[in-house]
This record gives sequence, C-alpha cells and structure tokens, in this order.
Amino acid sequence: MRRAVALVLVALAALVAQGHASVLTSRAKAAEADRLAAQRRMAAAELFDQREKWMHPEAPHDHDVLRDSADDHGSNPRPPGPVEEQDSAFWMKKAKQAIEGDLLKRAEIKGVAKNVIIFMGDGMSVPTLAATRMYLGNENEQLSFEKFPVVGLSKTYCVDTQTADSACSATAYLCGVKANMGTMGVSAKVPRHNCTEQKDSANHVDSVLAWGMEAGKWAGVVTTTRITHASPGGTYAHTANRDWEDDKDMTDDKDLVGEGCKDIARQLVEDAPGKDFRVIMGGGRRAFIPKEQHANGKRQDGKNLVDAWKASKSGAQSSYVATKTELAAVDASKTDYLLGLFEWSHVQYHLDADETQPTLAEMVEKAIQVLSRQEKGYVLFVEGGRIDHGHHDTMAHYALDETAEFSKAIQKAVDMTSASETLIAVTSDHAHTMSMAGYAKRSNYIFDFGGVEETSKEVYTTLSYANGPGYKPTEEDGTRHDPSKDDRNKNDYEFPATAYLNSETHGADDVGIFARGPWAHLYTGVHEQNMIPNIAAYAAAIGPFKGRSDSGDNSGAVSVQVALLTLLSAAALPLARLL
Repeated sequence: MRRAVALVLVALAALVAQGHASVLTSRAKAAEADRLAAQRRMAAAELFDQREKWMHPEAPHDHDVLRDSADDHGSNPRPPGPVEEQDSAFWMKKAKQAIEGDLLKRAEIKGVAKNVIIFMGDGMSVPTLAATRMYLGNENEQLSFEKFPVVGLSKTYCVDTQTADSACSATAYLCGVKANMGTMGVSAKVPRHNCTEQKDSANHVDSVLAWGMEAGKWAGVVTTTRITHASPGGTYAHTANRDWEDDKDMTDDKDLVGEGCKDIARQLVEDAPGKDFRVIMGGGRRAFIPKEQHANGKRQDGKNLVDAWKASKSGAQSSYVATKTELAAVDASKTDYLLGLFEWSHVQYHLDADETQPTLAEMVEKAIQVLSRQEKGYVLFVEGGRIDHGHHDTMAHYALDETAEFSKAIQKAVDMTSASETLIAVTSDHAHTMSMAGYAKRSNYIFDFGGVEETSKEVYTTLSYANGPGYKPTEEDGTRHDPSKDDRNKNDYEFPATAYLNSETHGADDVGIFARGPWAHLYTGVHEQNMIPNIAAYAAAIGPFKGRSDSGDNSGAVSVQVALLTLLSAAALPLARLL
C-alpha cells in the first residue's frame, strides 16, 4: 500500500516537474519572441528614421550635391527665393491683403449670362499647372485663370473606361452627357466603330454651342489641333469613332460596322450646327482637300470642302484664311463667317512656330471680335490642344509652353469681356501621368534635377512620367540611366518614364475647373464632367434651361432645392415604415 502511494506521489511529482518545465519553456519562448520583436521594431524604427532623412531632407542635405551636380552639367539654377519671404510678417501681410483686397470683394454674380466661353486645356493636369508656374519663373506665379474667384474639380471617366480620352470627355463637358471612349456627340448607346448606331438620330446629343444657337446666339470654335480632332469635333459632330476625320479614315477602319456615315469634316461643312458656326479656326486642312488637288490632301471622294464652305456662304460676308497675315487683315466688324485652317495637320507648337502662324491668343481675339457683333451674345469653345501632345511624347518643354500660351489666350478673353455678362469656364478633358518629385531648392530650373538618390548619388529629374517613350533601359553595370548625360534643354527632350510605351497615357485623376462671371459659383465643388455645360446652360438660360427666370435672384435654385428636399422626404417615408 505504501509502495503504491509512493509510486503515485513520484508520478505526480514528475508531472508537476514536467508541467513546470513546460511553463518555463513557454515563458522562455515568449520572452525570446518578445526580444526578437523588439529587435525588429528597433530595426524598423532605425530604418524609418533613415527614410525620414531621405523623405524630408534638411536643407542643404543633398541639395549641395544637387547644386554642384547641376552646375557640373551645364544647368543654370536660379537663386533661392526672395529674402523678404524669410520674414513671417511678409506672409501675414500678403494674406491680409488677399482677404481684404480680393476675397471679401467677391460676390456671386447671378442674372443671365449673355456670353459663354469654355476654355479647355487638353491634358492640362494639376501637376501641369504647378510646373508651368515654375516654367514661367517662380512658384508663386499665377496663371491668368488661377486668379478666377471660383475653383472646382471635374471627374473625367468615360461610361466604359476608367481613364478618359478626348472624345468621350468632349461629349461630357460640351454636350452634358457621358459617353463611350472614342465616341463623341452620341450617347453611350453607341459603341465605338458602330456606324449603324451612329445614324440613329435618337442617339445624338447636342453641344452647348448648338443650345446657344437655338437661342439666337452666335457660336464659334478655336483650337490648336486639327479642327476635326476629338475636342473641337465635340462641338458639332455625332460620330462613333473620333478617328473618322475624313473619308479615307473611314475606309481604313477595319472595325467599321455598317455604312453610310459621314466623316467629321463633312459634318462640319454640311450639317447643323457646324455649318452655321460663325467662327471656325484651327488646323487640319488635309481633311478638307482632295488628294488629287494637293499632295497633303487626304480626301478620296473628290470633294473640296473649303470650296463647299465658301459656296454655302456666298450671300454673306465671309472670309477664309490660312496665315497669320490673312487673319490680321480680316475686318471683324464686317465679317459674318470666318474659317481659318492654318496647317495641314495640327497647328505648330508655339516653340516651333514660324511667322505664318497666329498664336492662340490672336485667334481668340479675332473670334471674340466677330462673335461680339451678335446682340444676343455668343457661345465660344477654345482648346489649347497641344498640351496633350507634348505630354504623350514625354516632351515637357512643349507641354508647359503650350499651357503658358493657353493662359495668354484666356487673359485676352478676360481683357475683352465683362464678368457681369460673360461666363468664362476653364477646364481640362483629362490628366496625364507627369509628376513633380524631389526636394529642389526654390526657383530651381523646372527641367533640371529634383534630387540625388541617397546611396548611389545619382541625380533624377524633377519632372518624370509613369510611362511613355522617355523610358531608358538600365546601364550595363546595372545602374539606371543618368539624365545628367542628356541635353535636357532641348525642346524635344523626352523626360524619364518608368515603363516604356510608344505614347504616354492619359491619367485618370480629377482636373480643375476655374470660372468667373454669372453663376460661376455653381462650379464650386467636385463635379461629374457632364455638369460643366449644364451649369453654363443654366447661366445663359439656354438648352435644358431655356426660359428660366432672368430676375437676377436665385429663386430658381431655391425652388430646385425645395423640390429635391420634398422628393427626398417623400422617398424617406416608405423606407421609414419598412424599418
């Protein structure tokens, strides 16, 4: 009996000892795990501290190296910012002056807009605006339209794609309807390439220019691209494919569905509303001239659409011009119709243009002079179209300079109009993938370096693209391409890109809306892109808002708000009963 009890006690003692050892082992493992976790946290903290130095370098940190490197490679960095900006009183005084001198004087202008001008910078992303300020000389520079009292954002996606092209976006900001990529002036019921659906007039949507013309206003379109291109084409064309600029383009389209559709150039000259536009200016002469009449002509049907346009205006005071000199000679006070085609394809980049080509500002000036003859007012669309082309080629020199020229054209319109009667809205159709990076000093040359990589000491440019032809493969030693070896001052320099593509893509990010004039305050906020022409229509009491009150108060807006609240309340009652 005693022996049995002893054996039991021994067994229990063994179990206790084993359990104690197990507890000790578990505690040891836990302690070791805690120690390793602490080491990892410490290492992570040290790494974060190091990364913080890289992410937020203290001046002059790498900037001395950057500056020396820039000097070594023949760049010409500007001096740091003004000395007065080091004084806090400078910024407080500047803010006070802005508030008391401008912001407090801003008032919501109501009534009815006599005139509407929509300016569109193709591909003019927000980084493009910031970079252009620096291109013009300083970070605190302001583009003409950045001084407007109202700013909003536009969401640019198409019905079928996340990132917009210039055709579906034109349908949105000109016709008030979102559409499929590659189509313009038609609803999303029309797939790209489908001529059959295009011919159904029920699928057609009209532009804000057409709405204005229905109200007796004059209309015009000005662009630096081909006049048959996607953006200007959105003012008058109804097409299932933005590429159908002439009949040859349609013949070449292997995906064409159906037959009997007009190309875009013919629609402009033969159909409403384009044939009744009072001002048409841009490039793209090739789509109007038969190939047998000129080597640069593209038409295969033998139609000379320039001659056809002239013939259709035989009973009016009309002018066709092809050069800057001819445009300057036009007497706007005696001109009923003006057609200007200044290049066979797109108008030249401003940086490359010769003396025969007018600037965008000169075209805008003449357009407003002609359109202002109409006492009932006008609707004008102006595109700075080659910003987009510069970005597609990752040639930021062109993109930024075209943005600067676009700003000049807007200033010309501001100088020629009154905010009390003319609504001016400035926007873009889509963004691009260009970004600005690094920690360069104030007033650093925008086409120069943004910083130096911490370990390799290799420089990188301030401007770069997510994709595009500017991609450079790594060197034989495994290092990336050194941009300091490139001539970055060339207008056609291709800025670095992360992934190679023949043409850089658009960006899907929101773009800006800048406005002044009657009802401009309605553009405040984040909007679907199709709101842009609808707000303009409300301001001018045209199109879907034809006949609204012109009393100058906002009773219409209040009525809409009350109606919406009533509808929401009515909808909420059944829901509340269910809950």
